[in-house]
Amino acid sequence: LLCLLQVGAKVPVQPDFKTEKFAGTWHLTAAASNCPVFLKMKDMLKSSTATINSTPEGDLSVKLLWPMLDKCQKFDLLFQQSGRAGHYTGMSAPENRDLRVVETDYSSFAIVYQCQLKGLEPSTSLQLFLREQDPSPELLQKFKQLLSSVGLTEDTMVVLPESGECQESRGDTHGP
Repeated sequence: LLCLLQVGAKVPVQPDFKTEKFAGTWHLTAAASNCPVFLKMKDMLKSSTATINSTPEGDLSVKLLWPMLDKCQKFDLLFQQSGRAGHYTGMSAPENRDLRVVETDYSSFAIVYQCQLKGLEPSTSLQLFLREQDPSPELLQKFKQLLSSVGLTEDTMVVLPESGECQESRGDTHGP
């Protein structure tokens, strides 16, 4: 709720969002966040892979493979539709998340906003997902222009290098 009160009312959702067109494999290519853990680790992070499926209820099932130091960390997340397609809530203990698909063309890019409440301090993030891993300068510029609208600054942003690790299609969840 605190996330919604902060900036949630101002964060748009993709008009006429189509969950089934959004499904598939995405690569997290750039991210910005005011989360203290993210800020401490952002220069060590690498691109991750998200496989998104829609449930019959219109919810999003997200399988995230994230390269860590010596292994691939796998996260299974479920986001429930929050009254409007493109706006979801995740209620995995011990945190609550507000997720909005701000903009997507479904075939090449998606910009996703998340507000996460863990403990008493909410954190905000903006993420650039691509179907292919190389972001164009135009997409990075579009992403940077949205940062201030969610209360973030360019110094909280990182373009994540491709890792070549943790590819679901290879069946590899332990890294090279």
